[in-house]
Amino acid sequence: MAMTLNSPLSTTTMDVESLVGMAWNGQIRVPSFQRDFRWHWEDVRRLFDSIVRGYPVGSLLLWVRKADEQRLRLGTLDIDAPASTEALWVVDGQQRITSLANALHPDGQQDQRFALAYDLRDEQFVRLPKVEDPLVIPLPVLFDLQKILIWFNHHSGISDRLEQASGVTRTLRQFQVPAYQVRQADPKVLQDIFDRMNNYGKRLSRAEIFSALNDQEVAGQLTIDLIAEHIASDLGFGTIDGNTILQGVLARRGSDVKRDIRDEFAVNGDEGRDAAYHEGEQALRRAVAFLQQDALVPHFSMLAYRYLLPPLARVFAHHPNPDPRNRRLLRRWYWRAAVAGPQQFKAGTGDAARMLCSRVLEKDLSSSVQNLLELVEQSEHVLPDLRSFATNQAATKIVLCSWWAAGPRNPDSHEQYEISDLADCLVDRTTARDAVRYLAPNMSVTKPYRPWAANRVLMPIVEIDSEEVGLRLVDKVVTDEASWSKVLESHAVTDEIIELLRVGALSKALEKRRELLTTHLQDFLQNMCEWGFEDTPSLTELVLDDEEQL
Repeated sequence: MAMTLNSPLSTTTMDVESLVGMAWNGQIRVPSFQRDFRWHWEDVRRLFDSIVRGYPVGSLLLWVRKADEQRLRLGTLDIDAPASTEALWVVDGQQRITSLANALHPDGQQDQRFALAYDLRDEQFVRLPKVEDPLVIPLPVLFDLQKILIWFNHHSGISDRLEQASGVTRTLRQFQVPAYQVRQADPKVLQDIFDRMNNYGKRLSRAEIFSALNDQEVAGQLTIDLIAEHIASDLGFGTIDGNTILQGVLARRGSDVKRDIRDEFAVNGDEGRDAAYHEGEQALRRAVAFLQQDALVPHFSMLAYRYLLPPLARVFAHHPNPDPRNRRLLRRWYWRAAVAGPQQFKAGTGDAARMLCSRVLEKDLSSSVQNLLELVEQSEHVLPDLRSFATNQAATKIVLCSWWAAGPRNPDSHEQYEISDLADCLVDRTTARDAVRYLAPNMSVTKPYRPWAANRVLMPIVEIDSEEVGLRLVDKVVTDEASWSKVLESHAVTDEIIELLRVGALSKALEKRRELLTTHLQDFLQNMCEWGFEDTPSLTELVLDDEEQL
């Protein structure tokens, strides 16, 4: 029988003030089949810009039904939601509701995606400034009538702008959002509606399908999105995509990470869903810690290939504490596989994770590591080309890891950057682009040199103009010569290069720096891959017969 709604849709409009209030008090919930929050800062800015211009922002589809008491997460907000007989579950409109609730709440502004303010001079939404500017009003202040009056009382010099600001406040609070509400519908019908409204034939990812099949609206239940969030917040590794998280969870339970997932816990019923998620998260945590500490891959945006993470999760699921020798061999394997790339697998990246996971044995660590090493060639490979730099490419990610291994230092504090600095700079970013700055203003460099890695430096500084960093290195007034030399050395910059930049000999400066970076990259990869070394297992793994030795 075809799926249909068993009750008619009711239509209404909700002003932003009411909608945000319901989100903050927990009356609005997000069902399990919804995708995670995917918008970036610019998407949020465009939403608010459309509102003040009076443009339509689309309608909402809300499912009216019972909800248990729970502590829920909406964007960056933690909300204690009471039980309700008529909670509003978002079938369509999650990105918009999450953006409104977070950007207009003081706590939401801690997340760079929601850190917006309104510039009264230019009459536009801008990033929240670090230093308070009376004419640039944070959204949580602008949204609250009492707070806006306090703001103008505190900044008496801008009293002539009060009417302008109040007008924006009224527009924001009173803007009407159309909404459809449906009651007593079959969850499968709502999921079908959601899929049709958001995809128009575009397939859901495996992780989204898996979540829809297995997740329930249970307070405190671990999900794929929560695993990614935990690893990002606790380890500073950035947000791992849902499909890679899913493969990590599946890899622990079986080597075929591409298997049919529709009946995962019915077929492999040796443990429940919650236990599988919990143990999968622990395995992924150990794998990420290995990448950060041993392999010197500090952030997910610098992982050469995503398919290399699930087999590591399988290793650390069944062998939580590898001995030092096997950890070293695992490091060799990761870097040899990263440099060799997916061409080593005939099936390409699609089946790479399955092939690698099949080599990991549940009760034999040494054989598992040896099996993985056998899949990658021992001989050296062509190094990444430093004349091309793109943070979404594996070659550049390898280069960035080599720069991180050099211990890059902050030009202001002279201290080495920490993983937390990367995490803060790359919030909600899939590449490391925002942590990379130009050494010389890129438009000042002749066209053939603009793509070069030699004109980039790794400096994860939040909210700073990219080209300003290079000027800091060139025009820095040095008070501590030894400390400043360490800063320059950490970025493969010499006094000679600084002088060439200062006199405008940019091409020559980049040629010199490329030579330094090439040598450093060669040394880094040799140390990581250890080409030419014997890949023998740990001595504790070697069982010899005494008589045979004699």
